Parts: sequence; C-alpha cells; structure tokens
Amino acid sequence: QVQVVESGGGLVQAGGSLRLSCTASGLTFGSAYMGWFRQAPGKEREGLSCIGWSGRSTYYSDSVKGRFTISRDNAKNTLYLQMNSLKPEDTAMYYCAAQYHYCSQSGSTYNYWGQGTQVTVSS
Repeated sequence: QVQVVESGGGLVQAGGSLRLSCTASGLTFGSAYMGWFRQAPGKEREGLSCIGWSGRSTYYSDSVKGRFTISRDNAKNTLYLQMNSLKPEDTAMYYCAAQYHYCSQSGSTYNYWGQGTQVTVSS
C-alpha cells in the first residue's frame, strides 16, 4: 500500500522560510517522478515544482521560481521543498504527489497523493 506523507508546514511571517518534507513508502521511490502542488481556498490546484527520479531534472512554476527549491534523497525516500522569501499569497495547503512516467505540472498525471500540509504566511 502506497503512503505519501507531507510535513513541515506551519505559520511563518512574510519573508520567512519553511522546508516541507514528503516521505513515500510502498512505491519504488528512486524510480518515481515527484511533484509539489498547492491549493488555496477557492482556487484551483497549482503545480509548483517537479523533479525527475535522479534529481537532475527539475521544473518550477513562474510563481515560485527563484524562491523555492525542490530536492530529493532517494536513500531516505524523501522529497523536500525549501521555500524562501515567502509571501502571503503562498498561503495554501501543500501536497506532494508521485508518478512513474514523467515530470509534470499537471496534477491529473500523478497517481499517488499525500494528505497535505498547511502553510500560512502572515503579512
């Protein structure tokens, strides 16, 4: 049974930083393409970043490019999202997702999802 669990969310002031973690079990993590998504109340889900299985290929949406960094540790089955220079508009539930096919910003291409971790940025 596949389990994907996010952690690291919380309340932070604008300009601050947080690091999200995502641990996956029950899948071949070292072969999986991993993505980070977020959804704010009343808004559509947004694809933020994805990373290839080796960690060498990455993608960022324009909204987070230069502020967020995705990385992975295959030995620990863990995905990370370092978030710097946080803004109030970054407030959302953040989700981690996995698939075996390709790095994609489209949530519909991912098979496995976590329950999310809340990030709140105060002004």
